[in-house]
Amino acid sequence: MSPTLHPVLADVTRRLTERSAATRAAYLERVRAAGVRGPARGRLACANLAHGFAAAEGPAKTELARGQKPNLAIVTSYNDMLSAHQPYGDYPPVLKDAVIRAGGLAQVAGGVPAMCDGITQGRDGMELSLYSRDVIAMSTAIALSHDMFDAALLLGVCDKIVPGLLIGALSFGHLPAVWVPAGPMTSGLPNKEKARVRQLFAEGKAGREELLEAEAASYHSKGTCTFYGTANSNQLIMEVMGLHLPGSSFVNPDNPLRDALTREAAAVAVRRSAQYDAAPPLGEMVDEKVVLNACVALLASGGSTNHTLHLVAIARAAGILLTWDDLADLSAVVPLLARVYPNGAADVNHFHAAGGIGFLVRTLLDAGLLHEDVETIVGPGLRRYTEEPVLVDGELTWRPGPSASLDLDVLRPATDPFSADGGVKVVRGPLGTGVVKTSAVAPEHRQVSAPARVFDDQHDFLAAFSAGELDGVDLVAVIRYQGPAANGMPELHKLTPALGVLQDRGQKVAIVTDGRMSGASGKVPAAIHVTPEAALGGPLSRVRDGDLITLDADAGTLSIAADLADRTPTGAAPSGAAWAGTGRELFAAFRATVGPADEGASIFPMPTTAAALETPLVRS
Repeated sequence: MSPTLHPVLADVTRRLTERSAATRAAYLERVRAAGVRGPARGRLACANLAHGFAAAEGPAKTELARGQKPNLAIVTSYNDMLSAHQPYGDYPPVLKDAVIRAGGLAQVAGGVPAMCDGITQGRDGMELSLYSRDVIAMSTAIALSHDMFDAALLLGVCDKIVPGLLIGALSFGHLPAVWVPAGPMTSGLPNKEKARVRQLFAEGKAGREELLEAEAASYHSKGTCTFYGTANSNQLIMEVMGLHLPGSSFVNPDNPLRDALTREAAAVAVRRSAQYDAAPPLGEMVDEKVVLNACVALLASGGSTNHTLHLVAIARAAGILLTWDDLADLSAVVPLLARVYPNGAADVNHFHAAGGIGFLVRTLLDAGLLHEDVETIVGPGLRRYTEEPVLVDGELTWRPGPSASLDLDVLRPATDPFSADGGVKVVRGPLGTGVVKTSAVAPEHRQVSAPARVFDDQHDFLAAFSAGELDGVDLVAVIRYQGPAANGMPELHKLTPALGVLQDRGQKVAIVTDGRMSGASGKVPAAIHVTPEAALGGPLSRVRDGDLITLDADAGTLSIAADLADRTPTGAAPSGAAWAGTGRELFAAFRATVGPADEGASIFPMPTTAAALETPLVRS
């Protein structure tokens, strides 16, 4: 007998389902209509079809012409600059071979951009980062729009890439889809030591050469970075959503098991096509229960705050109206079960060795905190995701995963958590609504009341820090005009070492911003994603130096001891020449149409009817 569902999860599920009834029905109507028409390739005119297999060779060309075998689209984020995506260069021939052996065909349908927030931190390119998610979604749609395909294999790992691939694939929700991870790099310099050197550099006690040596020792080979930021949060969430193979997310590149899992993912995608098992397609799979399972897994593992944006946007792509209140309600009852940097000393390899996702799923299911009755790429039921893959005489198989954590300093059961809540709080008040990740913040630092220091650019804050202007005083740094409509909502992770220095000196410090702080945000209390944003006239635009601001993450409040009603906004978002260079001027249309943070910071509207699809989204 399955454990009784936790009453809060049951209530949030009910509310979400009722709230989403119209939009989910409209989405499913579109998906089912596309599915009823059958594989689109069979309806292509001869000239269209001939273009689709012109470059194929030998038997593949013949089979594509006949149209009897399922043809799989490979959509890849490969590039050889980024460590997480470099392994994908070798994947297409491996996947094609595995697909053929499973009775199908495969073509590389297209590529999507993959930028790295680690490279663009503090640079102009970071102002394109969040926008890239929706570009990736559109690129995925372009790849699949040729109507040549019966299923999809999606290759992506990092921050905006996986959410973008999923949003794009949901537009083709009548197709089965399988995600193919590439795995994390092996452990290098411990993340805690890397953070120590970063802070020494911020204090002027370490030079650039020493800092670069530490960074290179941490980020040292192909594979995902090993800290638990957005990239690895992506991987965990996709597995708990049932879109990865069980136990496949954190197997390192070049491990023979990694190759076996890649080949099996291709075979699974073939078997899920209409020509074989006719399993539920992606749009049917990603329902309210699956979305909430992703939320629970994020909270229980202490995952990236970026997903308070991405999960909302993903859900809306499937017609599901997820809100920050849903996440906050779940966070109050979902225990924190993992300590992975920046929430602890371990990295994702240690997490995987301690029992990893399989144990996390097991203990959450047993506590009634996950929906077991969901569809996954390996069939019905999430309990299958408590198993782990192994090679036996060179053959891939699955065995029961650990029933107990193998390292209680890294991973714990729901009956003995690190903390009773999931560490994501929604804060509200006269300054707007924001999100605080409390799981990495010590309890004594979660309440800060101090005068505001207002900055319209992160570089101005860093200049003030370097000049000693912030020494010896308590402050709440207000970094405004950083929202999605202002400049693309860049991550402000470069501020973390400087703020950490001030906090370690005994100063009370916090940050309030309409920007992001990344999945690696750490020990300093930060109210982020504050909406409405300053660029659209939000309250942050009327804050002045010296205003007393109180951030109480435990109480969920963000207040100011000033009457903002009669004040006029000061400062401004970048415009003209300030919003040019590094390709930023090409994204003016995104700035004009992007939605608020609590609705996913997306340029895509949420249609409820066929008529709504024809109505352009224009912000007043």
